[in-house]
Amino acid sequence: MRAGAAGLVEAGLLDEVHVDLVLVLLGAGVPLFADLKIAPLQLDGPFSVVEGDGVTHLAYRVRRAS
Repeated sequence: MRAGAAGLVEAGLLDEVHVDLVLVLLGAGVPLFADLKIAPLQLDGPFSVVEGDGVTHLAYRVRRAS
């Protein structure tokens, strides 16, 4: 099994994806699923949205292949 988030998705071990959105003026993010072999990853939701001071927390469920 490959390491990282992509490996977990491909092995069917990931049930939910939680994303914390924060405004970034400079710099770059890290793509979690850039090398995903079963792209596109299908998500349901968001089933939870929590807004905070300078951040928004989102939660999605991974949709299983039929």
